[in-house]
Amino acid sequence: MLGCGGGAKLRHSLTVASGFVENLCFSGIAYGWASLVFILKNDGYFSDLCDITANATDPDCSGQDEQFSLVFTVASFSMNFLRFPLGFLFDRFGTMATRLLATCLYTTGTLLITVSSPEQSALLFPAISCLITSGMLFYTTNAQVGNLFDSHRSTVISVYAGAFDSSAAVFLIVKFLYERGVSFHSSFLVLSVCSVIHVFRTFFLMPRTHIPYPLPDRYNIAPINTQSLSSSLPVSPSLSVLHPIPSLSLSLSVASFRSCVLSWFFLWHLVWVAVMQFCHFLYIATVNPMLNRLANRDQTLVSQYTNAFAFTQLCGVLCGPWNGLIMDRHKGKPLAPGETKQEADLRSSSLSLFLTSLQCLLFYVCFSSPLLPLQYLTFILQVLNSAFIYGGHQAFLTIAFPGCHFGKLSGLITSLSAVVLLLQFPVLHLIREFLHGDPVYVNVGLTLLTLLTFIHPLHVHLHCHSLANQRRARAKQEVTNSGSKVTWNRLVGM
Repeated sequence: MLGCGGGAKLRHSLTVASGFVENLCFSGIAYGWASLVFILKNDGYFSDLCDITANATDPDCSGQDEQFSLVFTVASFSMNFLRFPLGFLFDRFGTMATRLLATCLYTTGTLLITVSSPEQSALLFPAISCLITSGMLFYTTNAQVGNLFDSHRSTVISVYAGAFDSSAAVFLIVKFLYERGVSFHSSFLVLSVCSVIHVFRTFFLMPRTHIPYPLPDRYNIAPINTQSLSSSLPVSPSLSVLHPIPSLSLSLSVASFRSCVLSWFFLWHLVWVAVMQFCHFLYIATVNPMLNRLANRDQTLVSQYTNAFAFTQLCGVLCGPWNGLIMDRHKGKPLAPGETKQEADLRSSSLSLFLTSLQCLLFYVCFSSPLLPLQYLTFILQVLNSAFIYGGHQAFLTIAFPGCHFGKLSGLITSLSAVVLLLQFPVLHLIREFLHGDPVYVNVGLTLLTLLTFIHPLHVHLHCHSLANQRRARAKQEVTNSGSKVTWNRLVGM
């Protein structure tokens, strides 16, 4: 932490520690959907959709499964669709306004589940939508905390991404309490009361606007701080664009939002995020029916694998730092002659992007297998890949684009990804009506689709290689010009 006094260091430490706790306990709880579905099924939510005419002892509940999948699909689509206007809110009005909205959504979601019942199963739609949207807003506002730690910025963001994934285990704790006689309505009431934690962090440990990068000397976080993120963030000088960005003075302006959106970096990063996010959301929406199918509806076995999945999600906090260490591995090392700090960050990010794509490919290869024991490996790959995706996504945006557009670009990518997520509705219908609940052909198709994600790291690598060639060519030209000048001076002297 640069330029910090003792009091500022303490506040920064409290901010990063409390941000970790917030992400670990609240931000991604909606992704523990599989554990909550197990509870809701036992309590009879959407049970009217089960067909008992064929077999009263073993009713066909595919309609119930589809409705639970639909709840998560609608929630994930709503969150993604709203991310662009919410990103604009973050950039325009700052951290405090965004976090207060997130707190309201979180409280609304937990209270709706608290007052829900099997007769009011439809309340799950707005409840999960509020929870998943509020969680993403908490994570987005916390991601800027990495700006406080220059040499470990990507590591902090990735640790937060891992904590975001691990928070899905909160629903596992709710499930354990439920199996021991504690009503899940009571658990959600307690979670609702925890909103005071978000309010406390908003007013005492987070800035009113943004945390700038690079960090100014003697910077101190305080809600009354009115420093603008855009006044301190560097220009992205070497974006590869569809329409080239005009040369801009670092002290006068930054690349426009339009030029960022029209860049090849943005296009391939959008494909990278959209494909993998679609794969993960479809997996979470269908993991419970998949386990039921592979376990022949043995609820004891389904509960065992559901618990294993939730425990694996808890380990997401251990996966996130690895991605950050990969992206920050060059920090502290001298730059190549003529290389900028941004170019070094981009070069380092290409390996992270490639490994994330490879994990997603292996994840869906395992998911496509009809072997139940192999799903343990699928759980591990899903959690590892999820931590890499969110940490790498946020870190890449802070590297490749001006920070004053971070909220809008992050929101636009997520909103455009929502268009892709709309495909979940016909895919789920296809699996139920035409594939008789067996998604193997869909999974094989998605496995092939993940190959598109390898284009992004390849493009970043080639871009960095091109910049390195340009630097070498300039250095060679300078040496040649210098030699010619010396020769001319000698001739003149003769």
